[in-house]
Amino acid sequence: MTDTQTPTDIFLWANQNDGIKNELELELFVFNKNYTPYSMKFSKDLEHQLRAMFIYDVINTINFGAGTGLSVRDYELSEAEDNVLLRTELEKVERAKTLINLLEHERGTIEPFSEGDHEFKRIKGVALRCTKSDGSDAFYIVKAVQQSNVLAGAVSWELTGGTLAPFKADVGVKMPNDNQVMVVGNDIFIFNQGKFEKLFQYEFKKQLLADEKVAEIEKAYKLSFPEGLDLQSLVRERRKIVNKLQKLEVGAVTQEQAIEYADTMELELMSDEKDQIIIMDGRDLDMFVNLINEDYITSELTGKRYEIKSKKLLGEPEGEPPRG
Repeated sequence: MTDTQTPTDIFLWANQNDGIKNELELELFVFNKNYTPYSMKFSKDLEHQLRAMFIYDVINTINFGAGTGLSVRDYELSEAEDNVLLRTELEKVERAKTLINLLEHERGTIEPFSEGDHEFKRIKGVALRCTKSDGSDAFYIVKAVQQSNVLAGAVSWELTGGTLAPFKADVGVKMPNDNQVMVVGNDIFIFNQGKFEKLFQYEFKKQLLADEKVAEIEKAYKLSFPEGLDLQSLVRERRKIVNKLQKLEVGAVTQEQAIEYADTMELELMSDEKDQIIIMDGRDLDMFVNLINEDYITSELTGKRYEIKSKKLLGEPEGEPPRG
C-alpha cells in the first residue's frame, strides 16, 4: 500500500494490472462486525473463481468504462449514477482504515478462521489482498457477506447426481458476484454505494445533516457534558441518533418543556443549578433526543409509559377547527 495523497489514476491502474492479473499473489481474509480480521485458506480449485469474481470483474468494468465515458467523482459530493465510479479517501472512513491497517501491519498476528472458534454467522465481509509477485503494490477488493446466503452444514443437504445427502462442509456460502468496494493506496473506489455504506457504516450525507442538527441543538438548548465529551462526538458514535436527527424539528420542544417532560415521564435525566440538561453518556443522549422529539407517551387507558419507535401525524378530526 502506498501513502501518497495523490488520487489514484484508476484507468491507468486497471490497464497496468490487466496484464498481470493472473500472476497476482492472493491472500483471503474475512472480518466480523467489530472489524476483526481472520485469515482464510483456500483451495487451488477456488483460486480461479477468486480471480474471476474479484479481480477480473473489477478490471473489466473499469477498462470497459474507459471507453464509454466512465467518470470518477468524489463520494462526498456526488450521488451514485450510471457510468459514475465514486471515490473517497481511506483516511475518512474510520472502520475501513482500521481494517486495512490491521491487514497491512498486523498480518503476522491475525488468527486463522475456524468455525468452532469464530462462527461464520458473525462474519460481515470478505477482503481479498492482491499483490505483485514481489509483495508490492497491495490492493484490496472487499465484499459484504449476506448471512441469508450462508448455509450451516449441520442442517443443510446437498444434491449430487439426483441424490440428496447430508451437507459435508461445516458451512456453505454463496459469494456475491457484483463489484462492491476496492481499496487502492489511499483511495476507496465504490462500485456499490449502498453496500459500501453498510459494510463500513459510513453515511457521510446523513452525518452531514446530523452535524447541522447538532449545531441547531447547541443553539437551542443548554447542555452540560463531562470533561472531554461533547454533543458532536456522542452523536457520531450512535447510529440510531444520527438516523433520528434526519427528521428532528429542533426547537419544537423548549428547554423548560423538555425538563418538565422528563419529570412527568419519571426519566432519570437530570439538570444542574443553571438549568442545563446533564448528558453523561449515550443513554442520556438517547433520552434527551427522545424528549425533544416527543417520543414518550403515557397511555390514557392504562397509565403505562411508552417510548414511541415511529410516529405518524394524524389529521384533525372532521368537524373540528385546526389547533394552533
